[in-house]
Amino acid sequence: MNKRNAFSIVLITLLVVGCTSNTKDKSKDDANTNTIEYTAEQIDHLGITDVNHLSAASKRALKWPTELGNEWFIEFGKLEPLKGDFAYEEGVVRRDPSAMIKENGKYYVWYSRSTGKTQGFAGDIENDKVFPWDRCDIWYATSEDGITWKEEGLAVPRGEKGAYDDRSVFTVEIMKHENKYYLCYQTVKSPYNVRVKNQVGLAWSDSPDGPWTKSEEPILSPADNGIWKGEKQDRHAVIKKGDFDSHKVHDPCILPFKGKFYLYYKGEQMGEEITFGGRQIRHGVAIADNPLGPYIKSPYNPISNSGHEICVWPYNGGIAALITTDGPEKNTIQWAPDGINFEIMSVLKGVDAHAIGLNRTADNEKEPTEILRWGLSHIYNNGDYQSIMRFTSHRKTSHTAKGESKEDKK
Repeated sequence: MNKRNAFSIVLITLLVVGCTSNTKDKSKDDANTNTIEYTAEQIDHLGITDVNHLSAASKRALKWPTELGNEWFIEFGKLEPLKGDFAYEEGVVRRDPSAMIKENGKYYVWYSRSTGKTQGFAGDIENDKVFPWDRCDIWYATSEDGITWKEEGLAVPRGEKGAYDDRSVFTVEIMKHENKYYLCYQTVKSPYNVRVKNQVGLAWSDSPDGPWTKSEEPILSPADNGIWKGEKQDRHAVIKKGDFDSHKVHDPCILPFKGKFYLYYKGEQMGEEITFGGRQIRHGVAIADNPLGPYIKSPYNPISNSGHEICVWPYNGGIAALITTDGPEKNTIQWAPDGINFEIMSVLKGVDAHAIGLNRTADNEKEPTEILRWGLSHIYNNGDYQSIMRFTSHRKTSHTAKGESKEDKK
């Protein structure tokens, strides 16, 4: 197993009680006769006291590769405010920035924009905002340095009344392919109630400044195999839960990959539960031969056990993903050589950057996490309004105490 697969077993084996193997046992005790092979170097490296009394944790550790490596391990810094039109503005929601691309000597980013306070589902859902991302349109901004931003205006508006996107268009991502530009994004149709089923829309243009042509129908919808229980607006009450994405498809991101187009997305299941990792959130992928679709969901879905917002990038012939917020494998970086079968590469201390907008101009082949050195995120300034911020990260290769002579190499 190479270094990129080093941490694939770390959290996965948390789901397994004990260790199973067909190899012959080198150490046994009365409590457990499962087989474990090890070397003297592993025992010394892991600091195991007695090979005849191995805990379940030690048995998992002995199955790790000898050279774990740390090329995938990073730490995030504190979010930093931005300047210009991205400075916090009372009364305005700016959130969920897309990845950044650079055109005409400027960075471009797209994002969700709305105004006014959030009333929640207890208010007048026909006229109020139930979430900050409700009643949004997609706007865009440009910057010469990634710090000071100029809001350029509306890119993709909500649809006309009765359309699948008449209530809100939000959480947008950008893809440039063969000199064309594609925006994929979440959509909601009125009324925005608890059981509403979000979908994914698409718009395309010959220029990052538009104009944009919108798809007449969604390019991705939730699975239609769950059954609600009763008529009350209760998303936890179900007769049948259905697929992992039977309620909502969120946070879309399209990447060209292996001659096709991989649409990664977050799925929310009807009757969502709280597990030992938190909310029951997972990711899926749908694949198309053409950027406009049709997108066919992979039979391997779900392709993650955890996650929230989609954050994916090409690396070393495969796809890397930052998995955060929800589930037993949250705060990990994962990698899949085929874009589907992801394994854990590193477990992070914590990720304060949410709804990450990657810097697609970065040399993501330089090292696995180069694309995470800086980019955009958002912060909740209060319960009603959010603003777009800047995140940074650095590689973490060692730990030293204050005053210790050895430098902390980053």
